[in-house]
Amino acid sequence: MGLIIQSLPYLVMGAVQTLKITAVAVTLGCIFGLFAGMGRLSRRRLTSFLATCYVDFFRGTPLLVQIFIVYYGFPQLLNEVQQFLITHFGLPQLLQTTHIPVFVAATVSTSLNSGAYVAEIFRAGIQSIDRGQVEAARSLGMTERQTMRYIVLPQAFKRVIPPLGNEFIAMLKDTSLLSVIGYVELTRQGQLISAATFKPLQVYFAVALIYLAMTFTISRLVDYLERRLRTGDHDRG
Repeated sequence: MGLIIQSLPYLVMGAVQTLKITAVAVTLGCIFGLFAGMGRLSRRRLTSFLATCYVDFFRGTPLLVQIFIVYYGFPQLLNEVQQFLITHFGLPQLLQTTHIPVFVAATVSTSLNSGAYVAEIFRAGIQSIDRGQVEAARSLGMTERQTMRYIVLPQAFKRVIPPLGNEFIAMLKDTSLLSVIGYVELTRQGQLISAATFKPLQVYFAVALIYLAMTFTISRLVDYLERRLRTGDHDRG
């Protein structure tokens, strides 16, 4: 018990970093996902194809592999592109990239991964809106963009709050994979403390309890928001 109390400040610091990277990833993921979800519904074949490729790749490959690609692969790609420009166009060498900051790699990999899942959430939310509302809006002279902005998206956002909450919880737990590239979130803090004290059972049990506290709190918050929105709809009805 004494070890857990002594380690608690460090574990709380790790939990703060976990919440930080999760919030950034899901926020950026919502932006990517909204465009990708609408892209999948686009009538333009190229737009739909590119959005589908993005979603299928990041949903169909492990997040751990995506983290490795971003952290280890992107520097190599940047160097090869730079070398190509130097060789063929005589441009001066601007940088020698051997690595990218851990936080940048963590943000990019988790945001792109979250965006692919959020894209499907938004796509389902948009498609759940009654087609008759869209037709009614168009008959009133609204453009397709206006219909999407003022009629479809406001209703879709309310319907996607529960699955977005689930995505936040899933990403919060998946950030533990960032420990493999040295990002000091909750799991990594647990690893460091366990390595220093040689008492993994107590440390990882404390880590698990902190994850449980965070996910439980977030799930209750999502339930509250869902009830509030449902009550607001009933009041207007």
